[in-house]
Amino acid sequence: MPCATGSASEKSIRSSLVIQHWQSQWHTFSLSDKEHPVPFTRTQIDRRKFLAASAVTAASLATPTCVLAAPKLKPKYILGSCMYGYTSVDEIVPEVAKVGATALDIWPKVHGNQREQLDELGEEKFAALLKQRNVDLGCITQYKLGPFGLQNEMRLAQRLGCRMIVCGGSGPKNLKGKELKAAVGMFIEKLKPHLAVAEETGVTIAIENHGNNLIDSPDSLKWLAELSTSKKLGIAFAPYHLEQDEKLQSDLIRTLGSSIAMFYAWQHGMGCHVKLPKEQELLQMPGRGDLDFVPLFAALQEINYQGWTEIFMHPVPRGIPIHETTAEVTAEINRSREYIAKCLSTI
Repeated sequence: MPCATGSASEKSIRSSLVIQHWQSQWHTFSLSDKEHPVPFTRTQIDRRKFLAASAVTAASLATPTCVLAAPKLKPKYILGSCMYGYTSVDEIVPEVAKVGATALDIWPKVHGNQREQLDELGEEKFAALLKQRNVDLGCITQYKLGPFGLQNEMRLAQRLGCRMIVCGGSGPKNLKGKELKAAVGMFIEKLKPHLAVAEETGVTIAIENHGNNLIDSPDSLKWLAELSTSKKLGIAFAPYHLEQDEKLQSDLIRTLGSSIAMFYAWQHGMGCHVKLPKEQELLQMPGRGDLDFVPLFAALQEINYQGWTEIFMHPVPRGIPIHETTAEVTAEINRSREYIAKCLSTI
């Protein structure tokens, strides 16, 4: 807790001001004795008490002023089901607690198939499976449906106690300047009927800055945050899809502030579109590639980030686990979680 003590002259000035204040009060009390039919008596305030009060108050103002530091960031971890490929959801759910998470993000094909498994099990059995392990459904990822096809999915999410759906944006690509701002504005306008359902169901639509999309650049994210008229429109912040520049990304996090609803702990590494040796593919994971996450988490701490943090990567091909066994996937996620803990310890 950093403390600002002030100079000796500043302390002296503060003390003098306090004494002047009490002297003026003493003068008022004296007048009251003469002018009011029920005067202040010496048992209520006398010169001795006045001097004591002056000394105590002056001393308190001369005491160093302590400034509370920003609260330490404690990531709210959520586990992405697609990290385990097409593994059955009943095998994935026990892993949630093992990676320090409290919630599950279910993905549909091709990345995972846990969203399809929900339909096969039925809502009641699926909910019971999560409840048995004290796991929440924290997010449904739905790129296939897109931002304009989520109304039924939001109502499903509401029934299951889920408060977030992630998808991509929609609109023209490769725009800049005024054209980009106008296109983002049109996208938000088109979203309004869907945001009305989001507000009705309590579900946030979080738009990821995905490559080859309207919302794929720092400027597009800034316009999305600035032009939004609904608290149920958020941002799923993906470092992978941005320039791997810590200052650019941390400054962007500060600019976007409370608009960020999901943070993917995910870097570009050597990419995720070409089959690579496993050690190179894993460079997407925090702590393995070159991106320094310390400035990013420092920025998240500064904005008092309250959303989900999902440790993430994509394997090649999609639909397979990032490692051969469930235990190995969990261990890999925990490796990154340990790295993040080290990052946070330096902030």
